[in-house]
Amino acid sequence: MAKLGFVGLGVMGSRVVKRLLDAGHQVAGYNRTKSKAQWLLDAGMKWADTPRMVAENSDITFTMVTNTNALRNVMEGKEGLLAGISKGKIHVDMSTVSPVFSQELAKQIEAKGAAMLDSPVSGSVVTLEEGKLSIMVGGDAAVFEKVKPILLDIGPKVTHVGKNGLAVTMKIATNLSLAVQMLAFSEGVLLAEKSGIKRETAVEVLLNSVIASPMVKYRGPFVLDMPDEAWFDCYMMQKDMNLALELGRELQVPLPTTAVTNEFLSAARGMGLEKQDFAVMFDVLAQMSGVKR
Repeated sequence: MAKLGFVGLGVMGSRVVKRLLDAGHQVAGYNRTKSKAQWLLDAGMKWADTPRMVAENSDITFTMVTNTNALRNVMEGKEGLLAGISKGKIHVDMSTVSPVFSQELAKQIEAKGAAMLDSPVSGSVVTLEEGKLSIMVGGDAAVFEKVKPILLDIGPKVTHVGKNGLAVTMKIATNLSLAVQMLAFSEGVLLAEKSGIKRETAVEVLLNSVIASPMVKYRGPFVLDMPDEAWFDCYMMQKDMNLALELGRELQVPLPTTAVTNEFLSAARGMGLEKQDFAVMFDVLAQMSGVKR
């Protein structure tokens, strides 16, 4: 098996590494806070002191970080991944970042005789742990075929969508619907609740109705009991919504529901709920409706 390297061991990245380890892969990892990766070290992951060391000791490297700036930080500089990538190696970025930056990064990597794929995922911690994650990939088709068996160890559905930058574009197009659906679900729950229907009953009915997408099924119950650790917080979701709105302006595609939903994320952050899961938009709408949490 190829030697793998992984930079960015957050909520999702760490669990991707765990699936790779469980599949028998050798993985070297790096994270800004080493203590957060201890459970992976206990599971067999090797530690690298810098992103550069990850790249130097791996055939295929992965990144999964919070945003464009975070990706830039781990890629650039004397100890960055770019410094350790050499001819013949492959880099797979699983972050949701600016498609323009992703394409620029791919060119920098190609200039070193290596190759890059953008490979963001669609799903949550639950779908990842259950082995149901969906993965989209942008980049050279031949490089994709080399990496595809490894990606299938992460999730069962892996789709090549086109050239570099198009997978992260597809991810942005997907993610805007998550927040829009959550806000619409919240509207339905609150309309039912203020009419006299118990919140629990409204949630049960909606989760068993035709509107119950996979996302609504696993995140809808958050309006009853918000998790202590956000699966995808307001800050992260708004980052993706802003990327979508930027693309919409560039491509002249109106995104009215995205724009409205984005304002509720701004309101949530203004209320000090930035680190809560984006489902906390329900609380914002509830307060506006005169309904207590």
